[in-house]
Amino acid sequence: MSLVKLSIKGISYSQTQNGAYALILNEVDGERKLPIVIGAFEAQSIAIALEKEIKPPRPLTHDLFKNFAERFDITVKQVIIHKLVDGVFYSSIICERDKIEEIIDARTSDAIALALRFNAPIFTYKNILDKAGIFLKTNPLETDKDSQEIDDILSNPETFGNEEESTQSARAYIKNSLQELNELLEQAIQIEDYEKAAKIRDEISRRES
Repeated sequence: MSLVKLSIKGISYSQTQNGAYALILNEVDGERKLPIVIGAFEAQSIAIALEKEIKPPRPLTHDLFKNFAERFDITVKQVIIHKLVDGVFYSSIICERDKIEEIIDARTSDAIALALRFNAPIFTYKNILDKAGIFLKTNPLETDKDSQEIDDILSNPETFGNEEESTQSARAYIKNSLQELNELLEQAIQIEDYEKAAKIRDEISRRES
């Protein structure tokens, strides 16, 4: 079976599962998207790895694993999403130490959080993408159920919350100066409130763009 390389498009709040997030993976040499529902903690860990400017004062679980692995000269070479059963994705982490390769079973969210920290590529098999991959609808008038579910999953990619929450958070910081926003960002990072930190960072980025 042939492997297909994936990239991370973003993280979106799941409209269909309360408290869950959808990790959106992109087919590198194609147009299909692979949405994977993950928990809030895993979404936070992946988002922090994507946002280079947010530095946790203490290592998160995936950062700790990376520090542990590096101490013992273990490298994550790649991650493969190798199975899909009843809507659940199964993944393997391909590691190497002393030129000996090992395969470790992992939850897909954990595997991707580690792949980001090791700059390791992410792959899946073509048959999985054929089964679970989706195309974005180009016709805005499409209103069938499947299309609506896709819109829900992919709404507002690369954000922590839904549209209403994002708008409210932007308004909450509209009166703060850039200096105050940077101070608030630092405070949020220190108390490890990374969701708040991401929203403040977005407001800073909006003003500086």
